[in-house]
Amino acid sequence: MLHFGRSAPFSFERFLEMCEDLVSETDINVIKAARNITESPYDNSYPTLGKWRAFDTALRNELVKIRAGRKHEDPIKYLRKDGYAEPTVSNIAMNAYKNPSILESERMLDEERWHFLEELTSGNFFNIDFLITYAHKLLLAAKWERINEAERPRLLEEAIWHQKESDA
Repeated sequence: MLHFGRSAPFSFERFLEMCEDLVSETDINVIKAARNITESPYDNSYPTLGKWRAFDTALRNELVKIRAGRKHEDPIKYLRKDGYAEPTVSNIAMNAYKNPSILESERMLDEERWHFLEELTSGNFFNIDFLITYAHKLLLAAKWERINEAERPRLLEEAIWHQKESDA
């Protein structure tokens, strides 16, 4: 089981190794493509992957529209096609954009991505749909593990600095 905000039990590479003997080469290639969602080809025979990509593309498009609007630019040249048509995506993007902390904003977006992947996983038990969503969640978990590890030195430095100030 994976949980948002917690360390991944193993790396994405280890996950691929574990899957290689269990699924076809075509399915492994689809799972490997999780590393780069915006540039990898999409096979219509994977509807779960299509739903995930449509959601993520729509979320990215909404962020582009918000940022372009703020800069008084036309967003059309930055938009990707085939986005998700749910109005909640606009709310998700706007709430994240309004957050004054860039890190918290990114966390909000990734938590929404995680929840969407959870919904896609519902009713799937160790089939290709489960593996696709697990791969994406594993990558999100690894991303936040790297972010949290990078923040530790800064947090320690701030704590030491504040301690020195209070001792003075």
